[in-house]
Amino acid sequence: MIASLLATHAASSDTIPVPPIRWLAIMPPIIMIGGAVLLLGLASLVSRPLRMTVSTVATVAISGGALGVAIWQWTDVQDHGAHTYVKQAVVMDGFSVLVTMLVAIAMLLSALVADGYLRREGVQGAEFHVLAMVSASGAMLMATANDLIIVFLGLEILSIALYVLTAFNYRRAASGEAALKYFLLGGFSSAIFVYGIALTYGATGSTNLTQIADFLSKNVVLSNGLLLAGLALMLVGFGFKVAAVPFHMWTPDVYQGAPSPVTGFMSAVAKAGAFAAMLRVLFSALGVVATDWRPIVYGLAVLSLLLGAFVALRQRDVKRMLAYSSINHAGFILLGVVAGTARGASASLYYLFAYMFMTIGSFAIVTLLGREGDADHDLERYRGLAGRQPVLALTFAVLLLAQAGAPFTTGLWAKVQVVFAAIEAGYVPLGAIALVTAVVAAYFYLRVAVLMYAAGGLGEPEGAAAGGSAELAYDESMAGGGTIAATAPPEIPDEGVAVPVAERAATGGLAWATPASAAGAVTTLNEQILLSEEGKDKWEETLPERVPVPPLSALAIGLCTGVTVLFGVWPQPLIDFANHATLLFLPH
Repeated sequence: MIASLLATHAASSDTIPVPPIRWLAIMPPIIMIGGAVLLLGLASLVSRPLRMTVSTVATVAISGGALGVAIWQWTDVQDHGAHTYVKQAVVMDGFSVLVTMLVAIAMLLSALVADGYLRREGVQGAEFHVLAMVSASGAMLMATANDLIIVFLGLEILSIALYVLTAFNYRRAASGEAALKYFLLGGFSSAIFVYGIALTYGATGSTNLTQIADFLSKNVVLSNGLLLAGLALMLVGFGFKVAAVPFHMWTPDVYQGAPSPVTGFMSAVAKAGAFAAMLRVLFSALGVVATDWRPIVYGLAVLSLLLGAFVALRQRDVKRMLAYSSINHAGFILLGVVAGTARGASASLYYLFAYMFMTIGSFAIVTLLGREGDADHDLERYRGLAGRQPVLALTFAVLLLAQAGAPFTTGLWAKVQVVFAAIEAGYVPLGAIALVTAVVAAYFYLRVAVLMYAAGGLGEPEGAAAGGSAELAYDESMAGGGTIAATAPPEIPDEGVAVPVAERAATGGLAWATPASAAGAVTTLNEQILLSEEGKDKWEETLPERVPVPPLSALAIGLCTGVTVLFGVWPQPLIDFANHATLLFLPH
């Protein structure tokens, strides 16, 4: 009897259709997630936490391997064209290959940036790199997905690892709080998204993008309420992941609370995966009903452009400023989606590629300037950075100006591409709004750049915490300068000696007001008590110090800045790359 059951089972198993699999089409995400599993297995087999050098080298090698396979895919697609595989569940075309390359490069750069951060914070082990590679594999899967189920699977792989990475700095309460907010809102958005998939399946009878497009092109739906509801819910899920208004609420707190390398990684990789899936779903499956989803995306773009630019003006924390900046950038990328044309898709791809280098480079510098604990990101800490570390200030200024759309940077061409795509499609008001917000956004980028090159760098003296009551007047009138006041100086040293006014120049012009005059500005020169040399030394100890720049972080910053400037001066290769990826993109 057992033999007959086994024979029956064997006969029935022969009838199960097994789709042919071309492993090259899904190899990059397999390399990423497989490499993460191998690294985690290696870390679990050693008695001590895995050395940071081993984790970083392994992550860079795995990311480089995924990038190499993506280049192989690009050559194959050029030679044999774009095709779907695994029963049309995944697609290998120029679009998916470009996004895969973007994610692999972002993972490689993020590993270089994270190395110095983890060493500074005293973190050992491979957990950070494992989680980041798992998240990157989810973004790659979203780029290759040709089925809504695969999109959801990639979205969850991307998101769950990011929830943990956000809370990675367990010493900071803000990090855990940010992770909790991200997890709760992300869970709701995922539930809404999968409900949208269910409604779309109910309306079309399939979750496959090719079959959905075929159904909508061959059938006239008299009552499409179910399809529109599914479309709206899926847009809510996409809007959350790309940080589009009004689904942006998590962004400022999560960007501020997460470790800075994670923020840069999230800003580049999460946006790339989410926008890739959004473009694929809207253009491939729902292009026939573009008149239904385009007004919604139009509204998301306008709100994201306006809120991202204007709210960023009021931010004092650099990470929160860059968070609202990313919302503004999401609005620009949505311009290409609204256009709904091949040029719009190409412009969005170009913007994502250029933005990846700008944001990872910017957050790499923010990571360095945040110092130990990664909590010191106030604007004042950037004052006078050019005097202390001119190269670091120059690179940060270049990356910020690139995000503002300055000439000779990729940021200019990215904004030009999406605006022209929108105008060409007939959305002139949207293009005008985008240009206005670009001018507004230039202010808060320039504010940081100007602050770095401003004289001084005094910051807040340490005595502010002690509630010092005197007021410092830095009077350079003897040298032809002006007067700068700091409201809360360190305590006046006991060694302070009254010096005649005529001798102010000899002591550097630093003068403390007596407590009697502390209620207002310095009233008379005779009331001033000049700092002794010892007091001056104590004050100089409160000035922002030079931050160490690890070699790997310097390499990542140099690569990001170099690409931003090189393809800003010589933009055609990258523009042609994005255009060619769109030509190879299969809409049906």
